[in-house]
Amino acid sequence: MVQFILNEQEIKTNVSPGLTMLDFIRYNRHLTGTKIGCREGDCGACTILVGELKNGRLSYSSATSCLMPIANAHGKHIVTIEGINLDTLNAVQQAFAEEGATQCGFCTPGFIVSLTGFCINEATPSYDKAIDAMNGNICRCTGYKSIERAAATVSNTMQQRNGTSALQFAVDNRMIPAYFLGIESRLAALLNNAVKQEATGKKYVGGGTDLYVQQHDTIVDEPLNFLYDKSELKGISRHGNTCVMGSATTVTDIAESKIFKDHFKELPAYIKLVSSTQIRNMATIAGNFTNASPIGDFTIFFLALDARISMVNGETKREIFLKDFYKGYKSLDKQPGEIIEKIMFELPSATDLFNFEKVCKRTNLDIASVNSAVCLKMQDENTIATASLSAGGVGPVPMYLAKSSAFLLGKRVTAALIHELTDIVQSEISPISDARGTEAYKRLLLSQLIKAHFIKLFPALPLEHVMYV
Repeated sequence: MVQFILNEQEIKTNVSPGLTMLDFIRYNRHLTGTKIGCREGDCGACTILVGELKNGRLSYSSATSCLMPIANAHGKHIVTIEGINLDTLNAVQQAFAEEGATQCGFCTPGFIVSLTGFCINEATPSYDKAIDAMNGNICRCTGYKSIERAAATVSNTMQQRNGTSALQFAVDNRMIPAYFLGIESRLAALLNNAVKQEATGKKYVGGGTDLYVQQHDTIVDEPLNFLYDKSELKGISRHGNTCVMGSATTVTDIAESKIFKDHFKELPAYIKLVSSTQIRNMATIAGNFTNASPIGDFTIFFLALDARISMVNGETKREIFLKDFYKGYKSLDKQPGEIIEKIMFELPSATDLFNFEKVCKRTNLDIASVNSAVCLKMQDENTIATASLSAGGVGPVPMYLAKSSAFLLGKRVTAALIHELTDIVQSEISPISDARGTEAYKRLLLSQLIKAHFIKLFPALPLEHVMYV
């Protein structure tokens, strides 16, 4: 049984736990304000808010309901566009109306829900954060200037919060209904009395953000084992110089982690290259690994960090390097019943250099044509002690470039070195022509990304011209 609160109503249901929240909302509860668009987490028309208790406090995040199994709603507050309606237009809806920020209206509920999520977030409000809250929502009718003006109106109001809790301020300013103020205690009571969910199958699901794109029609009624909310698979911690992450850690968890912020100064820029806020809130790192896409962004990120993964199957545990996890296209060093329990890597020191690059057809919210990451431990300012290079989109698996990494050991960084490195990189890869580009394009693109790493990491060296040679 799955138990949660949907808007104001407590739900107890025995529907298939693999059913998507989108289908439950529309076809079981007949709440049709949540729209069906792409069913791939790309358009944002099905956006909902998910409220859950974290360390005893209620917090909300946005999610694409088309990719969210209903099992992952257990013990949470699910909010649709109907759940934020008042007797007249609420303040967010009013801002959209006054700025003419809607045409056909199909995408509007998703935008409204996403911007409402910004309003009930305890982070210090700003216009940029209001805009970023809607980065997973697409309007196909027109440009976004009217939507941006509506967001400015809302963010200007939110900046008058002055220490008031976000929920209370949003209620006081007619952004959400007053029932939100009672949700925290209701969720606590629900969790105290809820029936524990049991594993029902041998297929494992984390956030589901790629699994539901690939297998939506078959996975809905399939017996599943859900890992997303298992507390033992959550958390980011530091042990000496080693970072340990639970396998159900999400991209948003990484983005908000002080450990990651302290050791990856460009982290916000990297995060912006990966999907959208809604997907980041749901997507797990182990899911990215086990999906085994040759262009998985965080697989490439952690390959460059020479990460290790801890596998568990009951009482049996083993540890392998991530670079040894991939045996062939969608083929893993993983036994039946095994799951990733933890991910470990050495944190870069103050003198280490790290960079992640990605190129795709759209600037944001797109999968990579080619991506790449590098981690360099420096002997001195310009001499590399050890190196780890990775690349995606240039072979059947996410690639750790072993020959290229070994070539850099003990070398001084010069334009000539980089050109020699790109030749070695080319000998390691085997891209194919597909919808994301021809083989020749991907080869050229990876060479340019390798050059971009060094130009960015060594700004004092005269390397700019290497991009054009």
